Amino acid sequence: MPEEFDAPLAPLTTMRVGGPAARLVTVTTTDELVDAVREVDDAGEPLLVVGGGSNLVIADEGFAGTVVHVRTTGVTRESQDYCGGAFVRIAAGEVWDDFVARAVAEGWAGIEALSGIPGSAGATPIQNVGAYGQEVAQTIAQVRTWDRETQSVRTFAANECAFTYRHSVFKASTRYVVLDVAFQLEVADLSRPIAYADLAAGLGVEQGARVPLADAREAVLAQRRKRGMVLDPDDHDTWSCGSFFTNPVLSQRAFDRLFERVHERLGSDVSPPAFPGADGSVKTSAAWLIDKAGFSKGFGAARESGLSGRATLSTKHTLAVTNRGDATAADILALARTVRDGVHDAFGVTLVNEPVFIGHQL
Repeated sequence: MPEEFDAPLAPLTTMRVGGPAARLVTVTTTDELVDAVREVDDAGEPLLVVGGGSNLVIADEGFAGTVVHVRTTGVTRESQDYCGGAFVRIAAGEVWDDFVARAVAEGWAGIEALSGIPGSAGATPIQNVGAYGQEVAQTIAQVRTWDRETQSVRTFAANECAFTYRHSVFKASTRYVVLDVAFQLEVADLSRPIAYADLAAGLGVEQGARVPLADAREAVLAQRRKRGMVLDPDDHDTWSCGSFFTNPVLSQRAFDRLFERVHERLGSDVSPPAFPGADGSVKTSAAWLIDKAGFSKGFGAARESGLSGRATLSTKHTLAVTNRGDATAADILALARTVRDGVHDAFGVTLVNEPVFIGHQL
């Protein structure tokens, strides 16, 4: 296994900030991944497992331990028929969007709306990745992990993963390292029903319609490009972690209070977006709250409120905190705190960060 010392970590992340790792180990097989994690745990050293780095903000001081960079590969179709669908297992280190592209080409439906999402396949169950009406919880059959406490392989069935909105049993703890993920996908030429209004409009169909898989993928990529959510090294709007904050899920009572605050601030003819959820909860839009709190696209470029100007909100989407080329982790966090605190001051809602912070807290 190749290893480096005092190794730069910023290039391993889509935000492109952060200091070095004391030690960096790159693994390309599942056995190497298990061996590397076990070695670090046996030595009692700090461990950070990094896949695609698309949901990670590392402190400028770096990481004083071992970083295991997961570059494992392999996509195996274990079974396929038109009744049961395709049962496909993918190694944790595979590039997620490459897998989505292959699924579309093979006629495996169920993840086409997750096109263009950066990062590795092993990260998708951790935060139950979702977009445009789909989430991986709908198609994951199994997640095979290394249990750091028992030092053994443990396989989770889908109903054991405790999937909720952008959360899972894997995100709640560092105990489990994802080795591979198995998906149960429909064998079909057409997409799953289009659930997102803008996506349906872009395709020229009604919500609920099904379209050719390739058409669905291209429409999703077009939507994401408009929002700066498809990685492009020449576009600083994509030097980000994607959506920096999750959409708030509120109790009915908390949403009623938000409703009142919005009317007080913006007038009785303005109401916050509301999407009914489980157990009487209501999900609202983080992007809407950010915008209505006064943080428009590109906020930060004018060095508002003492900000450096090196980190700004995306010029295409208020939900993305971006590195304009030479930002530090401190710049990123300063902007994120300004937005989070401003939304709370305006509406009484505390936004929750989606990316994981290493070495600092928001």
